[in-house]
Amino acid sequence: MIQTIILEIRAGTGGDEAGLFAADLYRLYTRFAAKKGWKVSSLGPQVAEITGEGVADTLKHETGVHRVQRVPKTERAGRIHTSTATVAALPKVSPVEVAINPADLKIDSYRAGGHGGQNVQKVETAVRITHLPTGIVVSCQDERSQFKNKEKAMDVLRAKLYQLMQEQQAGSVSNLRRAQVGGAGRSEKIRTWNFPQDRVTDHRLGLKAGNLESILEGNLDLLLKKIKPKNN
Repeated sequence: MIQTIILEIRAGTGGDEAGLFAADLYRLYTRFAAKKGWKVSSLGPQVAEITGEGVADTLKHETGVHRVQRVPKTERAGRIHTSTATVAALPKVSPVEVAINPADLKIDSYRAGGHGGQNVQKVETAVRITHLPTGIVVSCQDERSQFKNKEKAMDVLRAKLYQLMQEQQAGSVSNLRRAQVGGAGRSEKIRTWNFPQDRVTDHRLGLKAGNLESILEGNLDLLLKKIKPKNN
């Protein structure tokens, strides 16, 4: 079955090293998606829409807090640091499924940085949307059109609100009591990436696998083939 998700990787505890680990995880999943023949569309920094056969069924196993243990390149004393990052595989939902009141939104435009050519640099095409009742903030700057960036940002916002509704068992956006998407402390740790021991441990099932560097290069099947049969 063709499925679509919104993948979001966020740095947790650990400062700069957490940010580097989050980038590593994003590269892992986008490379894995390419190997599977899935379509990947960037929605912003470490956020992407992924469409393909069985995407949601496969990546649902990745949602949660990932912990990394390694020696940062900037660490002169050779000490091992522990950092975290969160992975969310959110279902893409339609405006009918999650109705958002325009009055609840604060929309800002700004000049995007980085890639995109002169248009991105000189025109305010990037969009940031704040959902005032929950405090959720989403942004997108990957398109050259402000309208398209707004559409993509709204897709991410609907996905996050849908997840929040499921967590709180709320029937509508207006019934949400508090924002819970965010920190790496809100979910239990699902996996530890231990570089010194070249080992990945899945804490849900107590499974361990080697070839850590190879897995991070996009060969996630080395791990999933051990996890999926027992989780399904």
